[in-house]
Amino acid sequence: MADRMAFFTTPREERVRRDARERLGDWREVYRPGPLLPVVGGQAGRCMDCGLPFCHSACPLGNLVPEWNRLVAESGTGSGEGSGAGAEVGAAAGADWRAAAARLLATNNFPEFTGRLCPAPCESACVLAIDGAAVTIKNVELAIADRALEAGWDGPRPPDRAERSGGRRVAVIGSGPAGLAAAQQLTRAGHATTVYERADRAGGLLRYGIPPFRLEKHRLERRLDQLRAEGTDFRTGVWVGRDVPGEELRAGYDAVVVAVGATACRELPVPGRELTGVHQAIEYLTWANRVDEGDCPVSPLSAEGRHVVIVGGGDTAADCLGTALRQRAASVTQLDINPRPPRDRADGQPWPVYPKVYRETTSHEESGAAEAGPRVFAATTVGFEPGPDGRLAAVRFAEAEPADRSPRAGTERRLPAQLVLLALGFTGPDPDRPLFAQLGLATGPEGTLARDDGFATAAEGVFVAGDAGRGQSLIVWAIAEGRAVAAAVDRYLRGWTELPAPIRASARALTV
Repeated sequence: MADRMAFFTTPREERVRRDARERLGDWREVYRPGPLLPVVGGQAGRCMDCGLPFCHSACPLGNLVPEWNRLVAESGTGSGEGSGAGAEVGAAAGADWRAAAARLLATNNFPEFTGRLCPAPCESACVLAIDGAAVTIKNVELAIADRALEAGWDGPRPPDRAERSGGRRVAVIGSGPAGLAAAQQLTRAGHATTVYERADRAGGLLRYGIPPFRLEKHRLERRLDQLRAEGTDFRTGVWVGRDVPGEELRAGYDAVVVAVGATACRELPVPGRELTGVHQAIEYLTWANRVDEGDCPVSPLSAEGRHVVIVGGGDTAADCLGTALRQRAASVTQLDINPRPPRDRADGQPWPVYPKVYRETTSHEESGAAEAGPRVFAATTVGFEPGPDGRLAAVRFAEAEPADRSPRAGTERRLPAQLVLLALGFTGPDPDRPLFAQLGLATGPEGTLARDDGFATAAEGVFVAGDAGRGQSLIVWAIAEGRAVAAAVDRYLRGWTELPAPIRASARALTV
């Protein structure tokens, strides 16, 4: 530790965001460009280097948080973030930053994604969080990740000729974070790896489910270019099971990894669900991202000038909120069936578990700045009403009873709406995929694909990773499972493996 009392003398400092009104005028990431933390070394120095690093155990990837915190703290403040003078300072302190990057990349293939998208269970488990402000682990991680990419320390790592000669052919179905992590690990181990993606571009939900103000797509493209340079082959616009039968795929590869994600949306079976104007959130976000990709000038589901109601309270709902605000919606109201969480940990959620507390995302901050509409808790949707033209005109909702979330008598209200977005989460992979029957894959009672503790299915040589087997979860879990399934596949093909696998990423683990 550079300063053993830094956790006591240095206050927590977050990344600086651009003004909320400014953000609503573009689709760029919400944080100010340039240095992520002007005092990132000082923030890393707040780490106590605990004898029992709970942050390490709380991370599904097992990130070596105290180690890279220590290395960044030792390099001093303002070292190597962004470009220009800061980068020159970072070059002078390159040994420490490079070592920190090596520690980070040893456990995480895509830290520039998790540093932007992960809810950071590691910070909830920080010892400082017992009665104070946790270390800004996520921000320090992102500073290291971006510095490593800018400096070229996180470049392509193709296998050598000897590794390639001993490899086999592996197909990965799905190009979300789990599929990409599995493909990269398998390619680096020397296997000829091909990724199949039914969409026209690779990336899965990173591509079409996450708005650019949370993840600008040039960051995804840079990582995909790295995978291609290492030797991973991508085949987009190919729907395995329809365009390529599962039997044909299985015959052409020595192993198959199914990482198709959880794309079956939860439904809301209330009167009026069929009305024009009621859509699943992922459909809405996909079109918005296609506009960002240049596929069309305006989304056919644009919120511009409309009164919008978002049903749901998670990250997807917040993404819909930020998107609708940028599309200049007339108003946006968010209905969350859960009661408003407390600001502090509840007694039943003691440290170091990830608590359910009240949080405001950057989208909620923007909603307040735009005076766009309320965020209503303990609200259950009763139905949707049509207007004279037969299209959606209003949403009916009521207060939810705490016991069973049923509508409380006498509390029903009517809210004008021309666009409703259902952000209720996902139950598992799309049950209509013919691939599952072709490969002989079974589904469990939760709708996810059945697998054993080693990610293997009942079909010989077929493995399942990510949300397809786990159910809807965090990006950090998807990457962890991708790394773990790669080690399992490598062991299946060779009889042994040197690929690292996160200790917590058992296929049976259910803790989020």
